[in-house]
Amino acid sequence: MSEQQPNPYASDPGQASGDYKWGPGQASYGYPQAYPQPPAHQPTVGGAGLPIPQQPPAPGYAPGPGPGYGAVPGQGLSIGDISIAGDQIITPSGTMPLRGAMWNATDLSRTEEKMPAHAIVLAIIFFLFCLLGLLFLLMKEKRTTGYIQVTVHSGGRHHSTMIPATDPNSYAWVMNQVNYARSLSV
Repeated sequence: MSEQQPNPYASDPGQASGDYKWGPGQASYGYPQAYPQPPAHQPTVGGAGLPIPQQPPAPGYAPGPGPGYGAVPGQGLSIGDISIAGDQIITPSGTMPLRGAMWNATDLSRTEEKMPAHAIVLAIIFFLFCLLGLLFLLMKEKRTTGYIQVTVHSGGRHHSTMIPATDPNSYAWVMNQVNYARSLSV
C-alpha cells in the first residue's frame, strides 16, 4: 500500500500499512497475552500478613480428614496443592487472583464391590459341616480407587491437582471444598 491508502488498523493514524510496530506485549486481537508479573513477595499459606475475608462457610461445609485438606479458622483453604490465602490463590505454578476464579472438580474414581477371597474359603469349609456356610457368600467388600481432579482458572492462568479418592464420600467432601472456594471467589 502507499501513503495514499493508510492502514485503518494501525494504532498510529500516520502509520503506513507496511510499518508494523508489533512487539512483545502487542499482538493482534489481544493474543498472546503476557502473564501478569508475580508479586515481589511470595506469601505463604497461613496468614502471611494478608487479610483473610471473613465469610461464613458454605452450607454443609466440613473440614476434611487430613492435614493440608480443609479450612482452618484464621488461615486459608487448601485443596491438594492449591491454597487460598487472603485474596490470592497459591499454586506451585504461581499465584493467581482469587476474585473471578473458575473452579471445577471431576470425579475420576470408581468404587468396586466384590466378594473377598476369605469369604469363599469359609463358605467351602463350613458348607461341608453345615449348610450355614453359604451365608459367607453374602460378604461384600467395597474398594474405592482413583482420583478427583480439581482445576482452577484465574488471571489467564490454569492449575490442576489430583486428590486421591479414599472412600465413596471423597467426591462429596472435595465438592464441599470447591463450593467454599467458589463462594470466596465471587
